[in-house]
Amino acid sequence: MTRARRRRIIRTRRTLTGLALVGSISFLAGMTDATGLLLTGDFVSFMTGNTTRAALALTEGNLYHAAVLISAIIVFVLGNAAGIVISHLSQRRIFVVLGCVGLLLALASMMTMQNMLFARFYLIVFSMGMVNAAVEHIEGLPIGLTYVTGALSRFGRGIGRWIIGDRRVEWTIQIVPWGGMVLGAIVGAVLTRLTGAHALWLVSLFAMALALVAMLIPRPLQRRFNQKIPPHGSAVRRAK
Repeated sequence: MTRARRRRIIRTRRTLTGLALVGSISFLAGMTDATGLLLTGDFVSFMTGNTTRAALALTEGNLYHAAVLISAIIVFVLGNAAGIVISHLSQRRIFVVLGCVGLLLALASMMTMQNMLFARFYLIVFSMGMVNAAVEHIEGLPIGLTYVTGALSRFGRGIGRWIIGDRRVEWTIQIVPWGGMVLGAIVGAVLTRLTGAHALWLVSLFAMALALVAMLIPRPLQRRFNQKIPPHGSAVRRAK
């Protein structure tokens, strides 16, 4: 086997592993978003929708609901930041991030008292922000896990480039997170309608099972799915 062929095989395996991860995590996000929306009436991972709804609430004079949604957006951003910090400090980045998400969802599922419902909502939102740190790109192509607007936009632009003569097809992988999100949302909606708030337990169990499966992925390969953080001071040296 030639070196070039070996490299192609390794690259294909990396890509397929990444796509399986992205599809599974997007499935988790879809389950969580559908469950959260049915339980709370607001999105827990679709911050574009929450931004629009917050703006509408402001124009209607509903400052309370606007404050709830704006707070959710802030919590989502903080969850993303926490996910990056945790993944940076961990040897098994995907396992640790997904494990933390599963634990947060399990904790949220225990918050069934009326005075804890807002805490449950924000905890779910925080976990959905955190899960985005699990996989950031596949072979250099950016991937969104809890939102699909960007993926669909990149997919559409890829179609446009193909029409005008660019025959690269890497953009087709952008449909994977959309498909995972749709299927997950369907399953989450069915589970919530059948079991009510107990559906969160099932979602948390799925997140933990996904974390355990991620343990089988070699650490060097896991690092390929996240952005590299340059050593401290390197950016300053390059600027000089």
